[in-house]
Amino acid sequence: MDKRFVYLDHQATTPVLEEALQAMLPYFREAYGSPSSLHRYGLQVREGLKEAREQIARMINAESEEDLIFTSNGAEAANLAIKGFAEANQRTKGNHFVVSATEHPSVLNSVEFLTKHGFEVTQVPVDILGRVNPEDVRQAITSKTALVAVHLVNHDIGTIQPIKEIAAITAEKGVAFYVDAVAAAGWMPIDVRDLGVQLLSFSPHRFYGPKGVGILYRNRKARVTSHIHGGVQEGGRRAGTENVPAIIGAGVAAEVAVRDMAKRVEHVFALQKRLYAGLWKNIEYIKLNGPEPGPLRICNQLNLSTEFIEGEGQLLLLDINGIAVASGSSCVSKSLKVSHVLSAIKLDHALAQGNIIMSLGKDNTAEDVDYVIEAFPKIVHKLRNMSPMWKEFEDGVIDSVIKPTGRGKSFTQHAADISGKPAH
Repeated sequence: MDKRFVYLDHQATTPVLEEALQAMLPYFREAYGSPSSLHRYGLQVREGLKEAREQIARMINAESEEDLIFTSNGAEAANLAIKGFAEANQRTKGNHFVVSATEHPSVLNSVEFLTKHGFEVTQVPVDILGRVNPEDVRQAITSKTALVAVHLVNHDIGTIQPIKEIAAITAEKGVAFYVDAVAAAGWMPIDVRDLGVQLLSFSPHRFYGPKGVGILYRNRKARVTSHIHGGVQEGGRRAGTENVPAIIGAGVAAEVAVRDMAKRVEHVFALQKRLYAGLWKNIEYIKLNGPEPGPLRICNQLNLSTEFIEGEGQLLLLDINGIAVASGSSCVSKSLKVSHVLSAIKLDHALAQGNIIMSLGKDNTAEDVDYVIEAFPKIVHKLRNMSPMWKEFEDGVIDSVIKPTGRGKSFTQHAADISGKPAH
């Protein structure tokens, strides 16, 4: 087997489009003015920013390009949506937030921060596929609820949430609705007016734009207070000179994403199904976390748990073989803790530790996928031969969670017996 180099970590970031890069270059040298300046150099840049706003606004069908706030990244956009809305509306709307248990850390950590400042937060559970039940959201809303936050696509397991159904409930209750769309933007159509959301954030580097810019859509009826103070940029809601080159590149990436979306989705979805079928045919004791490829799952990723081995070992050996993947969310992959998303779907701890994410992109090929299908089973075989868990399974001491044989205890119960502590 000839060694290839296959990038399957597009969920973490994507390469910048050539069109976006070429559009950015003049704004480093020739068009270097500040958009806040009143002279011709500032005006030139201001016109470029206006065009980028229009391109991005069209991507999500915003009412106006003025409804966009540029930030430094998706995490800052989420912080601005949560904390900015809380500060602006605490006295008039209430001090209670409702969020799903599987939100991105930038959302969960923001609401945790608010609990230290007089706010109350209710976390809504998800089912085993990671889906939020809209009726659970309804039940969680109180007379003090100011905001509901549910992501469009889960960043770990690719689950698409019933956003329109939840939006109908928040509209009925008169509660604002914020959606983190970082894992969705560029890979599925987004229409903020059709969805019925008041706040929505996303990050262009996830769909072939540059890093260094995030976007928060804000419906004019949703008040947000700045938490970066200084000048009056971004309508007074985010101080600081804008990252002009990155915003220009983001605009081009947004325009191309709309133009090429149908082609991208068709191509990547076919690769997703090919990868899914090939791995399940060639590897025993492997589990897909989240929905199967189809209408409930984003088209560009698979979250896999391979039993009896750890995700970190899989990642390292895949990398040695020229295959780049992620082990858990890219924002927490340096931590050895189990993803809160996998805990929320009640995935067995041993399976959660054996978790990796393969995320596809527009430039991946069928040959890339076939290389992974050929290489990954060999890596799994090698790691299992080194694994004490696999030896204990073969000896009948522990049993499989994925395909129980009835010959032994679960790994979780076995570990509890050894430690003397109760199983979780």
